[in-house]
Amino acid sequence: MLGGVLNGLTTAAKGLALTIKHFFASNKQRVVESVKSDNYFEQQNGHGTNTIQYPSQQLPVPEVGRYQLDVEIDDCIVCDLCAKICPVDCITIDSIKATELIGLTSDGSPKRIHAATFDIDMAKCMYCGLCTIVCPTECIVMTNEYDVSVPSIDLLNYQFSDMSAEFAEEKRKALAAQQAEKEAAKLAAMKKKEEGE
Repeated sequence: MLGGVLNGLTTAAKGLALTIKHFFASNKQRVVESVKSDNYFEQQNGHGTNTIQYPSQQLPVPEVGRYQLDVEIDDCIVCDLCAKICPVDCITIDSIKATELIGLTSDGSPKRIHAATFDIDMAKCMYCGLCTIVCPTECIVMTNEYDVSVPSIDLLNYQFSDMSAEFAEEKRKALAAQQAEKEAAKLAAMKKKEEGE
């Protein structure tokens, strides 16, 4: 019984000594070092407070960090690969096939599909980066922006397409007219072939 009491007192004294050591160590302000610094992982070993004075002090962002998604819509060929690979379905794309070549991306890829809708719901995003890997034109990237505070969760749904509803409807009608014209030409060719036989 006496051994148990002594063991308890010894353990309590060690814990109290550790607490006092950290209490006096915390009057030194923490120095924020770059992740490239040799001393980066030593910062937690008694180098000032455990917290930093945010936002005046910020921890450096690693170059390979995966944070907020961004889309350069002018480089998007609307291949839909990012939406298909997303494990949480946070990417919504509504595509309209163009009746002619729209233009070229910055890497020279032809654009033949309009993006009527290109939304990313960052509230659902799990920051896996799969969408950035499969993108053939590298138009979807992860930025170094990680501190996004919004008053409503709806504001985390980012809309990257700048196509108006009227313009999208106009393009849908143009596509339907082109498809009807092709179908009529196909039927006329088949009819002519049947008459020739």
